Amino acid sequence: MIYFHSYKNQGLVLDIVEDIRRMNSQAVYAQNTGMIILGGGLVKHHICNANLMRNGADFAVFVNTAQEFDGSDSGARPDEAKSWGKIKKDANPVKVYAEATLVFPLIVAETFARYFYSDIKQQSPTINQ
Repeated sequence: MIYFHSYKNQGLVLDIVEDIRRMNSQAVYAQNTGMIILGGGLVKHHICNANLMRNGADFAVFVNTAQEFDGSDSGARPDEAKSWGKIKKDANPVKVYAEATLVFPLIVAETFARYFYSDIKQQSPTINQ
């Protein structure tokens, strides 16, 4: 499809190597990095490798249904990424075995709800939790 698109709209350039260079550079020069990876495969591979270039991510959450037994990158647990230096040794990564489209909104909602209610409680000590 990109081939056909390029006839009517010249100028579209896909440079995968430049994309990887930019992603790796963002990780290398970041003060801290964290990974929230929904699913797996190629995206998980490149994000983890970018953090390898900086001696590991500070935080990691993997959400997918892949299992370890088949040897796939998607099924690899966080301790595998730690052993390669993709996650820092002192980090506490988490793998959630669940369908990402179902669980990720719940994780986000809980995170915001926790901080929202803690802020309200600090403002008004009469509110019970």
